[in-house]
Amino acid sequence: MNSDQAKGNWKQLKGEAKKRWGKLTDDELDVVAGERDKLIGKVQERYGLAEEEARKEVDEFYASSDSQRH
Repeated sequence: MNSDQAKGNWKQLKGEAKKRWGKLTDDELDVVAGERDKLIGKVQERYGLAEEEARKEVDEFYASSDSQRH
């Protein structure tokens, strides 16, 4: 799923993101609004992950979300 698709589908993806990263607040997810880099930053910050690990988790999230839609 590319960045534009994520932004367009963010209302649906937001619930999935909340399930995966329960420490993220609704307000934080609203700020992210499907922007990959912002989500990486929030996951990294909330979970104390290295940037590369947070990036990997977010990439897996978008990939699994994309495969579930096809």
